[in-house]
Amino acid sequence: MHALSLRIIKLLCGEAFYERGEAYFQDGKVTITDSDPISGSYSAIVQGKKRYDVTIEIDRALDVDAVCTCLAFSSYDKYCKHIAAALLQIHELQELNDRPTKVYPSLLHPEDRPYDDDDEDAEDSPLSHIEPRYAKHAGLQTADTRLASSLLGLFDSRGQRTSTNRSILDARAALEVELTIKLHPYGYRKFMFGIELKIGPKRLYIVQRLREFLEKVDRREPFVFSKHFTYDPAIHRFERENDAVLRQLYQIYRHEMIFRQSSNRFYQAEAPSGGERMLLIPPLSWSSLLPLLQEAPTVLLQAGSQTYSGISLSDEAVPLHFSFDQAPSDGYQLQILGLDMITMMEEYGLIIADGKLLQLPADSAKRLAELKQLVDHTRRPSIAIAPEQMEPFMEKVIPGLMKLGSVQIAEAISDRVLQTQLKAKLYLDRIRDRLVAGLEFQYGDIVINPLEGSDKKRGTDRILMRNGDQERQILELMELVPFARTEAGYFMEDEDSEYEFLYHVVPQLERLLTVYATSAVKVRIVTKHAPPKVTVNVDERTDWLEFKFNMDGIPESEIRNLLQSLEVKRKYHRLPDGALLPLEGAEFQEIIRFLNDVGLSNGDIVGAEFRVPAVRGLHLIDSHENGKAIKLGKSFRQLLENMRNPDNLEFPVPSSLMPVLRDYQAFGFQWMKTLAHYRFGGILADDMGLGKTVQAIAFIVSVLPEIRKREQPALIVSPASLVYNWLNELKKFAPEIRAVIADGTKTQRSGVLSGSMEADVIITSYPLLRRDLTQYMKQSFHTLIMDEAQYFKNHTTQTAQAVKSIDAGYRFALTGTPIENSLEELWSIFGAVFPELFPSRQAFNELTRESVARRVRPFLLRRLKSDVLQELPDKIESIQASELLPEQKQLYVGFLAKLQQETVKHLNEEGFQKNRIRILAGITRLRQLCCHPALFVDGYEGSSAKFEQLLDIIEECQSAGKRLLIFSQFTEMLGLISRELGYRGVSYFYLDGQTKASERVELCNRFNSGERDLFLLSLKAGGTGLNLTGADTVILYDLWWNPAVEQQAADRAHRIGQKNVVQVIRLVAQGTVEDKMYELQQKKKHLIDEVIQPGQEAISSLSEQEIREILMIQ
Repeated sequence: MHALSLRIIKLLCGEAFYERGEAYFQDGKVTITDSDPISGSYSAIVQGKKRYDVTIEIDRALDVDAVCTCLAFSSYDKYCKHIAAALLQIHELQELNDRPTKVYPSLLHPEDRPYDDDDEDAEDSPLSHIEPRYAKHAGLQTADTRLASSLLGLFDSRGQRTSTNRSILDARAALEVELTIKLHPYGYRKFMFGIELKIGPKRLYIVQRLREFLEKVDRREPFVFSKHFTYDPAIHRFERENDAVLRQLYQIYRHEMIFRQSSNRFYQAEAPSGGERMLLIPPLSWSSLLPLLQEAPTVLLQAGSQTYSGISLSDEAVPLHFSFDQAPSDGYQLQILGLDMITMMEEYGLIIADGKLLQLPADSAKRLAELKQLVDHTRRPSIAIAPEQMEPFMEKVIPGLMKLGSVQIAEAISDRVLQTQLKAKLYLDRIRDRLVAGLEFQYGDIVINPLEGSDKKRGTDRILMRNGDQERQILELMELVPFARTEAGYFMEDEDSEYEFLYHVVPQLERLLTVYATSAVKVRIVTKHAPPKVTVNVDERTDWLEFKFNMDGIPESEIRNLLQSLEVKRKYHRLPDGALLPLEGAEFQEIIRFLNDVGLSNGDIVGAEFRVPAVRGLHLIDSHENGKAIKLGKSFRQLLENMRNPDNLEFPVPSSLMPVLRDYQAFGFQWMKTLAHYRFGGILADDMGLGKTVQAIAFIVSVLPEIRKREQPALIVSPASLVYNWLNELKKFAPEIRAVIADGTKTQRSGVLSGSMEADVIITSYPLLRRDLTQYMKQSFHTLIMDEAQYFKNHTTQTAQAVKSIDAGYRFALTGTPIENSLEELWSIFGAVFPELFPSRQAFNELTRESVARRVRPFLLRRLKSDVLQELPDKIESIQASELLPEQKQLYVGFLAKLQQETVKHLNEEGFQKNRIRILAGITRLRQLCCHPALFVDGYEGSSAKFEQLLDIIEECQSAGKRLLIFSQFTEMLGLISRELGYRGVSYFYLDGQTKASERVELCNRFNSGERDLFLLSLKAGGTGLNLTGADTVILYDLWWNPAVEQQAADRAHRIGQKNVVQVIRLVAQGTVEDKMYELQQKKKHLIDEVIQPGQEAISSLSEQEIREILMIQ
């Protein structure tokens, strides 16, 4: 018993067909006419408006194979409603059976709900109600309704033809197909394959309009042959082999149609080549069609007046015979037999002979086609050969004819033919710094100089059959290098060409001839040498890498010159004895890649050894296997292992911070300590909110004894807004540290620096560092911590120069955005952190992005929030768009038109760079109009769409108990918001660039404690450094060019310690420059990953093209 369940029936038929089948079943419209529960076979009749026959097979795994005679069955993947009704009837029979049934798990999976295409019940069709339903709508006309119906039909999957390889129980009648391959003439005695079809159930009907028929078959539509027969896919099918041929023919027809459309605009008025009944088969399509034709049941081939059954490729020899004999009169004659019995299909590479397809190589097919045209044109079965043509005829023509058919040479001629193996010889010598080559072709005692064409010795009436193919290959190889040629031989003076010939061409020639070289030539070829090796070790006293180059047979004095040849990418190096040493081998290429990666310069090489800073070799940190040429010493392998696993050295975490640091923060501490152990610097680039500050504090605590012993304080430089935040964090996590802030008046700052010996940590801002740089340069610091390192991403700024001027033993940068716009920003930051990594800007710019990534990886540690997701709640980001209000839109459109006109003029007349600031200022005005026209339009008394949207969001969030951060880059906008909140009696905190640094931490603490539920912040002033985990909703009122700035703002709430889901809402004015800005953001937002996670495209600045896109200027 093969028990069904209702769940399985629903899976097989889908919800729609199941419900309709259930209605048939409930109405008693199903009759089981035959059943075999043991084998699982059932037959049924389902009575709809017509009678439908259903056949069902159910195996032991409950896989169901069913067939129905309705139209819907062949149109959908799901079974139709008639099968559903029959399955429900079978299910009821099984339920009534008292015998227990074993239910096997089904392997079926639910699929998309289908539409019903059962045309006998029009009311069930999903498209049948479209016109009546929508025609009642006042806004739609009849034409619109028809257009909508057509559109639905266009995307309805029923129009797509699926495979006909259904169950063998397919009840549709299989049609017979007769495929006839004919030869269609074109040009002069040339042919193409064409195909014609006959189709029918018993009597076969000629397909008069073959292309139309293929279209109908593909669309699953009927095609009328005559009043007695119409092809109908609902009741007719094709056998698998014939169906495959029809599919391929349809593709050929489509290609023909595309070609005709593209080459002739009036193609519809022209009859297709071959007529309506025949479809021509292009040579490129023949290789795909032939295997299908070989499988088809009935295929005929018409060639000339003969018709052959079947079509196949044969490996038989071409039935051609060539007879060469003396002519009755003076001279000779060549008789050709069988040429009139073959048909050439040159473009197909085929010959048709006695109904068989014989395949030839392309060159042989071309020669045979030309020979046939020549003979057909002269209409002579034999060709006369003059005595003086005899020898070249035997040398060139006869070998070619042997490839086309059998050749018989009369005995009187063959006795004179010398047919012996070619022995080619190449003689090489060096005379007066020139390579000289001589070439000989020898057949027995006949020696031929191919450059002069005369023989040194030859019998008077002997005929030589030469190996033309081998001679041609040799001469072509000799032409690969720029030899000068004379009748005496070849010669060259260029050493590069000589190397190319000796090392690349001669090995190929040796397969075809024998090479004889003098000692002067042999000395140029290095036959055996030990593979080169470079041993790498670390001098732990200086932290420099020591490289030793070793190669047997090469003196130490020559190694520097050899490396110079490698550096300039020469293919070889000339040794002192004149030998040309190949540098193209894998070992030498490995060495040059390694030396390029470590930044080797000529001055680093001393004899067979050279030294570079250890930092340059640390790109090998990710290498698990090295090639044969580079051998890493024990000390260097240990350094790499420690850098690969910073916790190997097991630096103890300060006891006071052990309960505070999370695992990833402890790892960051170990990473900083490992870099410091080797006197390296680094960039801690963790994502915003992951605790870079506390990791840096842990490092300072660990070196606190050294700081006090050396009387060298640590210096922390940060943006002015974060100075007091650093002091607060130090007091919180390391109260034992004596930290002071160098701010206030110049006298006050000078006093702090003068008494720096009494402090463990000095905190200052970037602006104040620039002002007091002279005083800072007078002393040394134990450690330099540079927070928000993107502040000196531009190496030309005074801030970048200032941080580079500080003398410190250990240097670390903290930033959540090491790259914002340009890869060169990373070079600028490393210039302050670890200048040895990239000695010069030019060298850095010459490195590929992948090389930069490998070199910085040990010195840049970045973890994303997703890496420590278990310690952070989810963040939900969304965009809420609004349409400009009418009065607002009028102002926007007017200003946009004016700006577009002015911008086009500036771009065309003066160029982009000269007007960049003016154009960006205009765009800023557009953005202000999006925010609120009152920002710069005097006397504006209207409102703003985004402003009203914001007030709605605030009201909704207050009702739900949410706590908000609202960011805007325009302080005037914050003023408008704060004024409206005041009118409504909503309390809030406010922070912008005018808020004192000493007050910011207090405002944050008061907000986090829950004193007020709303905080207005300037995007620039409040976007970095602040901890506002008391908020759970962040609203970005206006967009900023750089998505990293917005990300920083959102991360004020989405940080360690946040216990709620943070929702970030961006407000965007639809159809304005803000839309374009958002697109630009998407291009920029992954730029930070270019080096840390290579693969993205860099954006160095806003380009002219981006300006045109933003302003919608063509």
